[in-house]
Amino acid sequence: MKKIASLSITFLALFLVQCSSVPMSDRSQLSLISNDKIFPMSYDQYEQVKKESKIITGTEDARTVKRVGTRIQRAVEQYFADQGQANYLEDYRWEFNLIDNDSTVNAWCMPGGKVAFYTGIMPICKDELGVAVVMGHEIAHAIANHGRERISQQYAAQFGLSAVSILLTGGSGPTVPTEIIMQGAGAATSLGILAFSRKHESEADKLGLYFMAMAGYNPQEAPKFWERMAENSGGEAPPEFVSTHPSHDTRIADLKANMPKAMEYYRKSQ
Repeated sequence: MKKIASLSITFLALFLVQCSSVPMSDRSQLSLISNDKIFPMSYDQYEQVKKESKIITGTEDARTVKRVGTRIQRAVEQYFADQGQANYLEDYRWEFNLIDNDSTVNAWCMPGGKVAFYTGIMPICKDELGVAVVMGHEIAHAIANHGRERISQQYAAQFGLSAVSILLTGGSGPTVPTEIIMQGAGAATSLGILAFSRKHESEADKLGLYFMAMAGYNPQEAPKFWERMAENSGGEAPPEFVSTHPSHDTRIADLKANMPKAMEYYRKSQ
């Protein structure tokens, strides 16, 4: 029993060492793998996606995606600089692209700041403010290192304590499979970690609201975007307890609850 207790305490200590805090949230998160290992693989995977997709350039929608992304990126960088934390973002390599796929109503962000919008989401965005809602949300995923957290959890689950111990003691450990990198940029597929994914989505909604406001985009447009998303789904959505995302109603209510703080950032940006 003493040996088991000793092992449990040792593992708990190692686990706590490998936790970090989410900016502007102070929530502790698991971070078994450093960004300097994840980001290069993420960038390579993003390049592969670009090769396999049709990237839209030269259209107003494509220009809007890049313009909004760059504007929010710079506002966030300025915020971190003002907080004396400019080094937090020094390894990020931002990129914003529009992919030709009208049947996919989605956008995502790779760890390290590689963002993709699909053409299918643009009609729901409707205008630059709508794009800013989605862009703020995706940039928030990157800033909050949600990809690293998902990858860390899946890495620990797949490879077990032995691989985690190698990582914690400075060893190289097994190579992170491509599918884990991709899962780190999107919704989890295992029912066992759906609540974990919903937590990320809610956190990205809140931080994204703040980030779009910092960039001078009126955050009051965010609930309107999600109302349009609800209309687009025709009310056909899985129950929230088996969904990787909060329900539209939950999202809208949470956004409104966080609106006073967001409006403070918005007023400062004017």
